[in-house]
Amino acid sequence: MTSMFRSFAARNYRIWFAGALVSNVGTWMQRVAQDWLVLAELTDNDAIAVGVVMALQFGPQLLLLPVTGWVADRFDRRRVLAVTQGAMLLLGLGLGAITLTGVVELWMVFGFALGLGVAAAFDAPARQAFVGELVDDSMLANAVALNAASFNGARLIGPAVAGVLVAAVGSGWVFLINAASFLSVLGALWLLRPAEFTPAGRKARGRGQMRAGFRYVRRRPDILLVFAMVFLTGTLGYNFPIYTATMARVEFGEGPQEFGWLSSVLAVGSVAGALLAARRERPRLRTLTLASAGFGLSLGAAGLAPEPLSFGALLAVVGFTGITMMNTANAYVQTTTAPSMRGRVMALYLAIFMGGTPIGAPLVGAVADAAGPRWAIAVGAASGFVAAAIAAVYYLRTRGVRLHWDRAERWPLRLSTGSAADRDTATQEIAIVEVETQR
Repeated sequence: MTSMFRSFAARNYRIWFAGALVSNVGTWMQRVAQDWLVLAELTDNDAIAVGVVMALQFGPQLLLLPVTGWVADRFDRRRVLAVTQGAMLLLGLGLGAITLTGVVELWMVFGFALGLGVAAAFDAPARQAFVGELVDDSMLANAVALNAASFNGARLIGPAVAGVLVAAVGSGWVFLINAASFLSVLGALWLLRPAEFTPAGRKARGRGQMRAGFRYVRRRPDILLVFAMVFLTGTLGYNFPIYTATMARVEFGEGPQEFGWLSSVLAVGSVAGALLAARRERPRLRTLTLASAGFGLSLGAAGLAPEPLSFGALLAVVGFTGITMMNTANAYVQTTTAPSMRGRVMALYLAIFMGGTPIGAPLVGAVADAAGPRWAIAVGAASGFVAAAIAAVYYLRTRGVRLHWDRAERWPLRLSTGSAADRDTATQEIAIVEVETQR
């Protein structure tokens, strides 16, 4: 077993990975079909409406935060996932039925998006934390990276297939296919062997458990930095359905097949970034910082692309830098958090990452409607640069990083770090917090 796929040595993880991959393909198919249904069939190229759909799908992550993290840490995560996956299956069936019968209206799509958002709000932190029960701690970062590879590998297939199917038979059948794909996850959950699970630590009991999660994060400046960077890019930068849909239809005058193709191209770089992350032994904050700057640079370049081919090529770079950033952030938070706190901390992480969408998606959609898709992309690119700047300030203040000017040297401007003791300060602080949390 190569180091890149070492998590596959665990039987439970192999089963979970296979089931999730099938479901992820269906999820990406539905996203493309739903966005195209709203943009091209239910409205007249209204990017704000697409943004509202995104807001309704991701807003519950933030609104239900006090409950979802507690549920992920208090209850059996396998059972929680069975309930949430079943709920999303039924929602897919309902949306497919009203679309195929021709009664679908925009407000109905909004309602189904909200229902999916509520189910996903409970599903996401439980699913993220559940990975820690399928592998031991030494393989957790690798398993997180492979999960990202699965999700983005599905993006290679799902959007392209959805684009063809929307053009050939309509969005309704795509929604039904997505509903059927949830059976793969339910089947995987049934096949898992609980006796082989890695212990998840004590379950959260009593009052104030979510407040304990907030207190834990507040004492971790490194996690606060990650949260700040993720909030900026998640709110303003990760609005890819708006970018690709409006560029395909408004800027380039293309149809649903081209929209699906562009979404798949974005996944090419994402898969490469996720697999590269799987080779790393542990996530590092400097990788997160460099990826954030690269995300801003590549997205800005994509906004200047003159035609679909060059736009697609640059989207692959956007996918690579974007997934490197988010995968590093996810793995860093999971691997440096106490197992007993992981569900609540991941609920906070996901709420910050996805909870900004209700603000950012309609805003970016409004920019696309008012000034054009390229300016909307520029807003997203700026978020990457600002996030990297915040990380640079953090390093300057806490890691002993200094800029030196020495006219006598050949290269007068130099970057240096503090002593080894200075560089280990954050690690020592994390260890102290972990010990106090277990008391």
